[in-house]
Formats: sequence, structure tokens, C-alpha cells
Amino acid sequence: MTDTSNFILSTDQLIFQQKLLRRDLMMRLKGTLAESPSVSQLLSAHICSAASTNNLYPFIQVLSLLLSLCCLGVIGNMLEWCLPKDMDLDGVEFKAIASGSHRVSTDFIYFRKGCYFGLACFANMAVESTVERGARMKSVGILSPSYTLLYRYMSFLEHQVRLQLQSPGHYSHLEAFYEDKRALLPPSGDAVVTALPANAWSAAINHSMHPEMKITHPAGCMSHFIRFFGEQIMVLWKLALLRRRILIFSPPPVGVVCYRVYCCCCLANISIPGVGVAVPEFRPFFYVNVADISALENELSYVACTTEKIFEEKKDLYDVYVDNQNVKTYRDGLKPLLRLSTADREKYRKLTEQRQMLLYSQEENGDCVSSEEDLFILFFLEQNNRIFQTLSEVAGSPDPTVTQESVRAMGLDPHGDRLFLLHLLEIYGYDTLLVSEQLCCS
Repeated sequence: MTDTSNFILSTDQLIFQQKLLRRDLMMRLKGTLAESPSVSQLLSAHICSAASTNNLYPFIQVLSLLLSLCCLGVIGNMLEWCLPKDMDLDGVEFKAIASGSHRVSTDFIYFRKGCYFGLACFANMAVESTVERGARMKSVGILSPSYTLLYRYMSFLEHQVRLQLQSPGHYSHLEAFYEDKRALLPPSGDAVVTALPANAWSAAINHSMHPEMKITHPAGCMSHFIRFFGEQIMVLWKLALLRRRILIFSPPPVGVVCYRVYCCCCLANISIPGVGVAVPEFRPFFYVNVADISALENELSYVACTTEKIFEEKKDLYDVYVDNQNVKTYRDGLKPLLRLSTADREKYRKLTEQRQMLLYSQEENGDCVSSEEDLFILFFLEQNNRIFQTLSEVAGSPDPTVTQESVRAMGLDPHGDRLFLLHLLEIYGYDTLLVSEQLCCS
């Protein structure tokens, strides 16, 4: 019988592997892969036990729940309808309709409910109704074990929420959609796990090259992220790699801010086997509100966004607070990390150069293989791998001392990044390494 233990894959991992394959092909054709890790090395770290998304085909996003919600001026947010009927949905009415949404006509929102991720589309329509106080507000959403491909249902949800505004209480289209897309989940509520047999491996990878699967997020969200934060991306990169609790504030609409949460998570990717297994998992919470305070109190590492300004006063809930492009912290030990080092500016310059070269290639040569999203993810993945590969080599050497030369080999500034490096050594278990005194006065 074929051993399938090494072929348990998640949709997130399979799509990421597809990115690496396309990147490998593109760079080999250009002859620029000499100093980059091979795609087989990068892929090896992503073949592990995780939640798959369908018993029949690993690339189909499954649906665990479909719901319709409304906001009545007198009563407040309430759940109108859902399938299935037996799930614990306490508080979901405040996750699928963001606080302050009455100020916008349309929005979308990503959120987390227990072990599930959700996407909801919101719409607001003026009506002549005393009960609804002149405005009918509704949201239609879905829950799934993985957030990776939720955006593919956005057009459906947008259409359905408009129908609910015009004809409240008609759920036949939602029922048919749920029956078509749903997955049977274990009673425990854990995500479906599917073993992929060895002979399906190449077929899976080949299918991952299909144009429909070229992105795991809406195109352009990462290029917008770069333009919005500019050099501050390098500050967020360090904080994400250190697994800090990052909370992003913005007034509605909140949809684009949910994309910033996703982009922050992409800054901390590492593909070297064994690295980071003992550190807190850096997963997105997406939108949170005051009902999530008790959950956030127990989190060691997260990135989330909110429309509620009161969170700024809850300093024990976060390490870093991002208001517009202003990244700040109330923790003295982290304040020096908010200053850009010489190496940070150099990395940002390289990222900007690569991005401009890609845009030029797309315009002049019609390059449709690569994208800004791929460039962004792989830029930080390779930077992170470079740091931990160097640390591993130092740890295995006869003299396990981090010197100025080894710090530069990581792409860091021996002086400006010293505190960041000390935090990194402690969090990732390299605290047995010695740090050269030269780093104190370089």
C-alpha cells in the first residue's frame, strides 16, 4: 500500500508551491537563479500535515457555512438565516458587519470565527421604514476552514446581498449555493484532512499552474500595500518576523484593510525545514471588535484590523498599533525597531527596483508569467531564508559567534539591526549563540 504520510497538503500550501514553480521557471529562463535557493528546497518545507479543502479535489475551496445578517436600527445586528443550523455562531453578527458600516454604502470584510475564516459582503440601502430607521443594511457571508480562496466567492456574495436588500427573506439561491459548495466536516469542527496519494502529486502540481489558480488573493492588493506603507514595510517586516501582536486601525470601509492584514502575514514566510516550529504561529485574525477582546487576551502572536478606536486604549492587547501609515508601540523594548536602518533602506530600494523592472517587463514584453504579488512574497521569503540559513551555519560552526560579517551576510545592519537580531535569536531559540562585542560599537 502506498505511503501517503508525506502528501497531506493544504490549499494554502499547494497554491504557494505553484507560485514557487512559476518563479523557478521564470528565473531559470532568465538565467538569474544562480544565487537563489532551488524550488525543490523551497517546496520541501511546505509538504506537511495540514487541512485540505476537499475530499475529491485538493484545489476546490469548500464551504462550511453560509449566512445572512441584517442590522436594524432599533434592535442592532442579528443573524437572519444560516446553513447548517447547528453551528455555534455566537457573535458572528458583529464580525460580518463592521462597526461604523452605516457610514458606507458597500464593503466587504474578512474575519475569523473559531477555527474558521469568513468573508462577508455588506450593502446599505435607503428605505422608507420606521423600523429600519430609513436604512436597510445587510451582509451575506461564508465560513470556511481556509481563507485562501474565499475571495473567489465575492462576486456571488455581492450579488446576493443586493438581492437581500431588494427582496428580504428569499434564501433559495443561498440554499442551492451551499448545497453545491459545502464540505462534510468532522463533528469536532476541525478542518477536513485529505491524503494525496503519490501518483497524484505531479498531477496536483501541474493543475496548480492553471491560470485560474495564479493568485491566492485579489490581484493588486500587495502592490497597493507597498505604495501605502512605503519604507515602513521594512518595519512591519521585522515586527512580523518577531511574531509581535499587530493591530491595524482604520475607519470603514474595512475591506482593503483586511488585505493589509494578509500582506503582513506574507512578510513572515520561512521555508527552511525546522525553523520557527517552536515560535507562536503568526496567523491573521482579520477584522476584530470589542467582542474579540477576551480571545485576543490569550493570543501570543497575531495580526488583525479594527474600526473601533477604543482598541488603542487597550495597550495590553497589542504590541504594535498601526493608524493609517503611522506605526507605533508603547513598549520601550520595541521602540528602537521603528527606526529604519541603513540595511532596511537598501532592501526597500532593491524591492522598488525589482518592482519597476517587473512593471517595465510586463509593459514592454507582455510578461504575464510573473506578478507583483509573486515578487513581493518571494522577496521577503528569500530575505527570511537568508537570515536563518546564516544563523544555522553560525550555530554549526566551531566558533558559534555572530560577527559583523555574518550579520551582513544576513542582509542586516550590524549596528542599526543589533536589537532586532537579539530579539530574533531569543525568539527562534538561537540564544546559545554568542554575539560579538563588535556589534555594540560598530
